[in-house]
Amino acid sequence: MFTFQSVNLIKRYIVKATAKDLRFHSKEILDTVSRGEEVIITVRGMPQAKLIPLDKDDNRKLHSSSIFGIWKDNKNISIVEEYTRKIRKGRFQ
Repeated sequence: MFTFQSVNLIKRYIVKATAKDLRFHSKEILDTVSRGEEVIITVRGMPQAKLIPLDKDDNRKLHSSSIFGIWKDNKNISIVEEYTRKIRKGRFQ
């Protein structure tokens, strides 16, 4: 299923999983990440993505409602949740 590769410099394990493993064993892979291990996802033997655990600070940043990118200077949008609800209203009723 998963392959474990020891990294001597860091003294922790890097787990490699295929895209098929991710599809059929996502809970186990996420459990591995939640224990603090990194998981490399491969497609046809080539690394495609890395799953790493979130820091608590990163988790708080994900839940912030600040506007960024091209939208940050838009004066018509002040509250992100309100704006998102408004534009989705026609699609999700």
